[in-house]
Amino acid sequence: MPGSADLATQPAGAKGARPPSQGPRLDALAIAQLTGGVRLVSADAEAQLARFADPALLHSGKINLISLEAVQHRLGDRWLQKREQVFDFAEKVLERAIGVHGVYLRVSDTDYFVIQPDLGRFAGQASCLRLLREILIHFLGEADPAATGILTVTKISRGRLEAQPIDVSAAEGAVARGETDDSEEANRLAAFDLEQAPRARLNRWTPFIAADGRQLRISATLEPIYELKGFTRIAFRMIRRVIVVSTGEELTPREVRALSSIDILRADLATITRGIDRLEADGGEQQLSLVVPLSFSSLSSQRGRTELTTPLKAAGAHVKLGVVCEILDIEGVPAGAMLSATSLVRPFSLLVAGHVEGPGPKSFARLAGAGLQALSFECPQGLGEAEFQGWASTTVTAAKKVTRSVLVYRAQSAQRAGVLASFGATHVSLAAGHQ
Repeated sequence: MPGSADLATQPAGAKGARPPSQGPRLDALAIAQLTGGVRLVSADAEAQLARFADPALLHSGKINLISLEAVQHRLGDRWLQKREQVFDFAEKVLERAIGVHGVYLRVSDTDYFVIQPDLGRFAGQASCLRLLREILIHFLGEADPAATGILTVTKISRGRLEAQPIDVSAAEGAVARGETDDSEEANRLAAFDLEQAPRARLNRWTPFIAADGRQLRISATLEPIYELKGFTRIAFRMIRRVIVVSTGEELTPREVRALSSIDILRADLATITRGIDRLEADGGEQQLSLVVPLSFSSLSSQRGRTELTTPLKAAGAHVKLGVVCEILDIEGVPAGAMLSATSLVRPFSLLVAGHVEGPGPKSFARLAGAGLQALSFECPQGLGEAEFQGWASTTVTAAKKVTRSVLVYRAQSAQRAGVLASFGATHVSLAAGHQ
């Protein structure tokens, strides 16, 4: 172990940064990790990277890593507070440059996994260099560290990537000479079809580090929705769960609302992507519709509206009639603000619904004139028959005064679904065990 004098002279680094080499004291794997030859990846990224372990693709040199370690080291103790800002900027740069056929995914606290299948090996490496230089100049005011910040991936194995630094001069020289690649074989592999691999969708939104420092992941399940007139299944509802990775604890709706607006937007985006994955995995008959949850705070920001447009369209392409956009966290929102939000998503929606956590005549009355075409809420559990009849009569009747469509979730039986229909409910889902 280094002595106290050695420790005193070592520069302070951000948590997770690679320390100065202590090669003589470490085994081969540790040395490889410290020097960058082995890069550990998150558990979520590990599952998503498996589809790219094709030896031919790896041999082609088309898989690269962009490392932000230079930014991490420069920020030092400020990294934890600044990293989300760094990730946001980096992803904007990558989103703009990678193109529709490319892939990028943050696989660790500093590394982005990048494939640009339309570019040869050298052109792809040179492209990554340009992108990293833009990021470094923005945060550091200089681009010199970019020369050591691009690595080519040589092996994808459980929990880690093996990589080696690129030859910067060779890459940039080949591009300057107009060479598309360095071999016929690599040119042939430019046509590698990413869709031939398992169809897991790369979800860059989850897991993520929230503003309060917790790592959160998003889970989305699908719940069948029935049309009450004929009691036929016509849709699935996406149910979002926000989970703290370190403890496995699920956040309550109130705790989710307490997250920062950017964290809520990430949760919304991850939910849609996860839901699309579920639909693709189901492989059955195409559903008529899909209920997609969206937070009001996401729809009320320019960034949120921009980010949500593409996944909403993608979700709509998986169903016959289009999506039902269900706006969450609307309690206390003025009707005028709600009207603005509903008008923004209506072009992409079959219906725009408002989800009410505390359903009742007063909460519904406040939503009159908000532009909502449907209201949705949960059915209370554990009520006796008389209590349920009274609740259904009061609540559904009040909701029908505001919208034509009323969705009631998790009715405890088909008989209770029939009671809801008698008071004017139009759609229902059943509690687990009754579907």
